Amino acid sequence: MSISGPQARAARALAEMPRDHVARLSGLTVDALRAFEVGKIHPGDEAVAHLRAALESGGVVFIDENGAGAGVHLKLNSRDARSIRRLENEGGVVGEDDV
Repeated sequence: MSISGPQARAARALAEMPRDHVARLSGLTVDALRAFEVGKIHPGDEAVAHLRAALESGGVVFIDENGAGAGVHLKLNSRDARSIRRLENEGGVVGEDDV
């Protein structure tokens, strides 16, 4: 799946990654990344694949077009997943009653 410029911009914002850092990781110039994010250029499929990999290394997951639109979200790290599991188990023992 290819990603769009706005998806790349949103992913970079979610991962809180500065544009110069993402540009360096992906092999793009800062100006080329900026232009792609606003839809002025398409740097080529190979460059977009490197950009996607760089953003995914920052913890984002790209969502394919599924009828509701393409998107991006943050994946949970192991610490967050443990916290959720702990909170889900705080309810205590489940019991049966006649109510």
